[in-house]
Amino acid sequence: MAGRKQFAETASNRWKRSLALGVLFASSLAWGQGMTQGILSPPANVRPPGLEHVGIEQKLDQQIPPDLTFRDETGKSVRLGDYFGKRPMILNLVYYQCPMLCGEVLSGLTSAMKVLKLDLGKDFDVLTVSFDPRETPAIAAAKKAEYLNRYGKPGGEGWHFLTGPQPSIDTLTKAAGFEYQYSAQTGQFAHATAIAVLTPEGRIAQYYYGVEYAPKDLRLGLVQASNGKIGNVVDQVLLYCYHYDPATGKYGAVITRVLRLAGLATLLVIGAMVLVLFRRGSANGENRAQQAARDGSGHYV
Repeated sequence: MAGRKQFAETASNRWKRSLALGVLFASSLAWGQGMTQGILSPPANVRPPGLEHVGIEQKLDQQIPPDLTFRDETGKSVRLGDYFGKRPMILNLVYYQCPMLCGEVLSGLTSAMKVLKLDLGKDFDVLTVSFDPRETPAIAAAKKAEYLNRYGKPGGEGWHFLTGPQPSIDTLTKAAGFEYQYSAQTGQFAHATAIAVLTPEGRIAQYYYGVEYAPKDLRLGLVQASNGKIGNVVDQVLLYCYHYDPATGKYGAVITRVLRLAGLATLLVIGAMVLVLFRRGSANGENRAQQAARDGSGHYV
């Protein structure tokens, strides 16, 4: 009996180690950014044990279904469409009682948002949705309070922590390309790490992978998703010179555009210098003419 129990515990520990290694493997893929069709979605038959259904399948321009119903952190029944039509959004799928990666995702997002020169609740919103149907609005409210305290800036009304039934979760995760796997043995989920930027209409504009998000990229992503409704002239210049690459989940310089802009700037500088020299020459000529008239010579020097 004791031997059987010890064997069961050993098998359980092995499975847990396998799952943990698999999650780390998925995270390393997120940071590596090596594939363009669903960066975190290699074929199921080559994924580690316990991760056969874990990954991110890019679905750029996919509409997030507006009629899906959830409950917000106050317990109020809401439709996802209630948040659409106002401003760009960040969508992140987590479960609030996750012992590992979800907390890292929320911490990374909070850190990036703290240094953004954009205002939560005014320039953009955040939808944090639990994919664990067992979680409640009370759990969501506690998690919201924790991360708003870390955020430390106004705009908390723009960050929504949602919970919902399995059918709504299934439809949302499928639309977002978010694949995860539940282990009845541990009561935990294996999942990838990513956030998505949505347009105000609820279409997926970009994905950002891993647990840390570059504020510069996130700002440009939100500005671009807003179709120029937020941001400033500098952002528009940067968006002209930098292009979002789905293969890396980051912005990279478009060399031809940078050179074109540099060439234009050079022409403007040269033109300004010529104009200054021309005006200075004209002013000097007028001064000589006036001096000659005063001298009574009648000749220009």
